[in-house]
Amino acid sequence: MTLKSLIGGIILTTMTLLAPASALAGDDFTLGRTILLEHGNRGADIPLLVCRNTDAIKLKAKRRLHLKRIKVTFQNGDTRTFNFFRDMKKGEETDWRKFAYRRCVTHIEVFGNSDGSTAGVTVMGRER
Repeated sequence: MTLKSLIGGIILTTMTLLAPASALAGDDFTLGRTILLEHGNRGADIPLLVCRNTDAIKLKAKRRLHLKRIKVTFQNGDTRTFNFFRDMKKGEETDWRKFAYRRCVTHIEVFGNSDGSTAGVTVMGRER
């Protein structure tokens, strides 16, 4: 296997994995996922490999958790913090938290604690 065919295979695989996620979700897409710990005092990082444009975000809980806040970093270095301070059940989603306009998100930090040992969180964006 040559280096060209290996790189081509990696690019094709990456494109195949990324394309269906936005096509299946309709207007919504996954910005990232992370895990909150039971006694976590630090935020759970979600670094984005590529800048993703969105005008709003919402979170979905994979297990019971206490969500404190989320900090979003944009391409130009600006940040925006959304406070939640609420308990969430498995499968529950927050409302959309809007930005003033479409922004390019480069990093997300989720603050909160799980009800058990760990709890997954999915951060969603939208294409509108």
